[in-house]
Amino acid sequence: MSVRSGAELCGDVIVSRETLVKLKQFLDLLNRWNQKINLVSKASLSDAWQRHIVDSAQLWPLAPKDACLWLDIGSGGGLPGIVISVIASEKRPDLRVRLVESDLRKSAFLSTVVRDLDLNADVVSARIEDLSAQNADIVSARALAPLKDIIPMIVRHMRPQGCAILPKGNQWATELEDALAFWRFSYETRQSQTAAGPVVLKLKDISGA
Repeated sequence: MSVRSGAELCGDVIVSRETLVKLKQFLDLLNRWNQKINLVSKASLSDAWQRHIVDSAQLWPLAPKDACLWLDIGSGGGLPGIVISVIASEKRPDLRVRLVESDLRKSAFLSTVVRDLDLNADVVSARIEDLSAQNADIVSARALAPLKDIIPMIVRHMRPQGCAILPKGNQWATELEDALAFWRFSYETRQSQTAAGPVVLKLKDISGA
């Protein structure tokens, strides 16, 4: 992949140097706050760029170009939601990212990042089950729950023509099989850029089996 002058690669996403600086600022905030509250595992911070930034950025190419609202549920340390919002600030400044997190301390962290990086995002401190239907174009969740347990949340908050973009670990095929016993949906898989076994799943046209 050729990279234009003044641009950088974040996984396979071409970003400006300004966007790269914002992503590094986010990592600095993540490191500082992680000393006080458990946002991500301490061991993962030794390879945080690959394990967190690239792992989140790889969702971007799967996003529909006309999406207006991206809903990230169980946002925790801002992965993938903050990373997506940083990339969107360059490539799709009209795309709103909504981060849903029930833990008040993690919500405070997310709000700080949104403010400091001047992102087109907002933070909702609530349980996803208590949130009114969001009618989102895209729903994402990272390491939140097995697929069959996430789908009811997705269906509630995604508009009918929308999609879900979900990074999944080594057991993704088993999760997929379990979910298909209860739900109908079309899907595509994208090999993870950060490990051999995991994938990113994109789900559409979800209905009860």
